Amino acid sequence: MAVIQFIEGIDENVIPSIKLTRSRDGSTGTATFRFNQPDIIKPEMQDKGDIKGMYLKDEEGLILTTDVNAKFINGKPQGIECIYIIKNPLEWDRFMRFMERYANNNNLSFTKA
Repeated sequence: MAVIQFIEGIDENVIPSIKLTRSRDGSTGTATFRFNQPDIIKPEMQDKGDIKGMYLKDEEGLILTTDVNAKFINGKPQGIECIYIIKNPLEWDRFMRFMERYANNNNLSFTKA
């Protein structure tokens, strides 16, 4: 089961839009996750703990990014944007395996730009 969490142990149910870019040689890349009105910013979640990162969890383990930013409109949190930097081909392959599992769990499809 592949899940995304902002606080360990609490799965995020809102599906993000994910933009993926890759360097020309394929060795590095960037994944940008945008969550619109995610569960984690709801008022009842405030006492669950602080967001320390975005955790991508599956049977292989954990991928973590701490590049997490809240988006505010009129002073109220509306969304969260997270950036995961993929530094080498091994990380790229690992990330794509997670994404495949996550997509299968959530009936998502991939569209090329």
